Amino acid sequence: MMFSRKELNLVYVGTVILLLLAVVSYAAFPNQTPKPPLRIAFKSVAGKVMFDHGGHHSASGYALACGECHHTLAPDEYDQAGSCTECHALEEGDEQMPNRADAFHQQCIGCHREYGAGPMDCAECHVMQ
Repeated sequence: MMFSRKELNLVYVGTVILLLLAVVSYAAFPNQTPKPPLRIAFKSVAGKVMFDHGGHHSASGYALACGECHHTLAPDEYDQAGSCTECHALEEGDEQMPNRADAFHQQCIGCHREYGAGPMDCAECHVMQ
């Protein structure tokens, strides 16, 4: 089946228009930087722990700086804050680098005790389901 020159030109023009539309759309709607999570669920042997990240981080909550929990980051690195398991293994740990559970217990309960606020007993954080 042969196409006429007019039909081929119409296909070429349509293809160029669609390509330009795609490029303009890509430039007009760039990817947005992800927002910090509002809540994080940590699974553990003692039960699931729901951490209210938004309440700790936001100005209407405790307004903690990222570096207060992500303790190895400088202020200009806060956008690189990642999962605790990037440094703290789930199972193994030592005095230099405690495992995730020990790190949470030191960091979270330590802060709660220091400020006299927040859960300090096991059942206040850990929920068996």
